[in-house]
Amino acid sequence: MIKMKRPHFFKKIQVQVSMNALAAGLLAVLLVGFILYYSMSHIVLQQSIKSTEMAIGKSGDYIDLYIERLKAITKMIAEDSRTIFYLEGKRDTALCSQNDMMDMIRTTINTDPYIKSIIIVGKNGEVISNEEALSMTMSSDMMNEEWYVEAIHSGSMPHLTSARMQKFSMDKEEWVISMSREITNNEGENIGVMVLDVHYKVIEDYLDSLDLGSKGCAFILNDSGQVVYHKNPAYFSDPVLKEELNAIRDMAMGYDAKIERLIEPYPLKHANWTLIGISSLDELAGVKRQLIETVIIVGIIIAVVVIASGTYFAGKITNPIKQLEQAMMDIEDGLKEVHIRKDGTYEVNALALQFNRMIVRIRELMQDVTVKEKNIREYELKVLHSQINPHFLYNTLDTIVWMAEFDDSQKVIAITKALASFFRLSLSGGSDRTTVKHEFEHVRMYLFIQKERYGDQLTYDLNYDVDIEDCLIPKIILQPIVENAIYHGIRGMDKPGYIEVTAEKVPEGIVFTVMDNGVGFDRQGEEQEDSRGEEKVKLGGVGIQNVDKRIKLYYGKGYGVEVQSEPGVGTTVRLVVGRMIRG
Repeated sequence: MIKMKRPHFFKKIQVQVSMNALAAGLLAVLLVGFILYYSMSHIVLQQSIKSTEMAIGKSGDYIDLYIERLKAITKMIAEDSRTIFYLEGKRDTALCSQNDMMDMIRTTINTDPYIKSIIIVGKNGEVISNEEALSMTMSSDMMNEEWYVEAIHSGSMPHLTSARMQKFSMDKEEWVISMSREITNNEGENIGVMVLDVHYKVIEDYLDSLDLGSKGCAFILNDSGQVVYHKNPAYFSDPVLKEELNAIRDMAMGYDAKIERLIEPYPLKHANWTLIGISSLDELAGVKRQLIETVIIVGIIIAVVVIASGTYFAGKITNPIKQLEQAMMDIEDGLKEVHIRKDGTYEVNALALQFNRMIVRIRELMQDVTVKEKNIREYELKVLHSQINPHFLYNTLDTIVWMAEFDDSQKVIAITKALASFFRLSLSGGSDRTTVKHEFEHVRMYLFIQKERYGDQLTYDLNYDVDIEDCLIPKIILQPIVENAIYHGIRGMDKPGYIEVTAEKVPEGIVFTVMDNGVGFDRQGEEQEDSRGEEKVKLGGVGIQNVDKRIKLYYGKGYGVEVQSEPGVGTTVRLVVGRMIRG
């Protein structure tokens, strides 16, 4: 029987069904995840843009309101009668003394902690400020400052400067934002300028609460491209960095997918400034990361579920197929039908049904073959038996004729009786089997006839175990071997021949032994001669092959004839048969 190779693991139906289901499930997860990823990313992006715009706008509004408040403060001081009287030199009134001016300045500063200083510079060189260390001789220098000149040019509108170091302050490291305003008298004539310095930190505090992500930032530029505010002071002095900020201002506003940044400008209403916020949208990146993690987790869960369910449902399909496969592999041990499961699939059940029909048909054919083989075997046995009788009858009749010619009537009678007994035992009531006892009696008659023919040239002994004498065996299996020993072993020797026939019980059955002291033969030479032809050489009469074939027809390949021979010593033939007790 041809053994099927063990199937490759990945070629199993159960594995392929599970793998295909897994591939389909993962493809669905990837497709849904792809759609979910981009749709959710778009939604979160729009929400992030909206919230960032609102946050930047809110911060811009706070700064705008603060600038408006500063404008109101400068207007209040510039238009106050005390300021005008003081700068016009009318100090004889009770309200325009220097102490009064200082009280007004201190009161104003106390209302806002971010106001660092208030300086009032008169056209006549008068200077009054809360900066106690400020030298009065510096007034002429102040009038050359940009803020002073711009204030004169701006008229009644206050002028805002970018962040700068307070050069006329003793604290050279202090950064401030200045608002300057022209002071005029009632006739509209210029009588001086005031400047209000605000701590740089005021803008920083407003923008610190602005969440622009880990890589985001906010800065303020004026309409001239100068840096008003940036968290990093290097941007105020480095022209390359300044150019970078202006380049950002000139870029298309909104979300840039290439750099994954949102650029949002917000022009301030009360200043010529523009607040620009750059957001890295960390929330969007976080959502994207969460979506990817969710898709991976869902994919793993679906993979486990699909593999488990796929294995289970595929097993419901493959188990009947495995049963069918096992039944096919077990044909060598017997033709077994496959049980058709009610829960099996239609195709598998149909295949099992066809297999069962095939098994039934094979059984019918095997029964037919068995009957035919039995008939053929019986016919072959009859043919083999028919080969025995004419051959021996011819030789025996030849001996009787020879004795009759010498008027030896007693021997003729004895041989004739022995011949009659021989044929009676050969026929054995038409059966192809006989007992061990009758088989030995049959060969005894044969040897008696041959003894009468060869005289002292032949002697023999017959022995068998009494407890096997009733065992049934194929008939006429010893006589052809004995005949072979006489005609091819003993006849023609210059010494007396001896034949011993025995039978003994062994575990596998009965062993008959026919031993002679004849000339023997070379088994290797016989095998070489046999290889030249399809038929083996028959060693006397029907021959050993005849008996061997008959025994194998009865019992199978494990039984038959074994020959051991040595030239000049003799030959021993063993016949191994099964045992059947007469019922």
